[in-house]
Amino acid sequence: MESITVPELKGWEKNAKKFLLLDVREEWEHAAGNIGGVNIPLGELLSRKEEVDKDEAVVVYCEKGIRSAIAIQRLEAYGFHHLINLTGGMAAWKKNA
Repeated sequence: MESITVPELKGWEKNAKKFLLLDVREEWEHAAGNIGGVNIPLGELLSRKEEVDKDEAVVVYCEKGIRSAIAIQRLEAYGFHHLINLTGGMAAWKKNA
């Protein structure tokens, strides 16, 4: 599974690299604090997978990186490519803020 660190992701943002940011945490978690992107909770991901572009690079994040890894495995089973797990998730983002 491909992964990206917080400093690498910040570099992508600084250089305006094209990618989708996907938050797979619950809506209340996203509302409490996020780094942007689309919020599709893990439990809804497969029923809403058409909201994610199969051909675009997608950085998936959650709180610590576990749910995002599960999300990537599930999407890969449906033919998604270019899925990247944010190492350490929001917890790592907050430490590097």
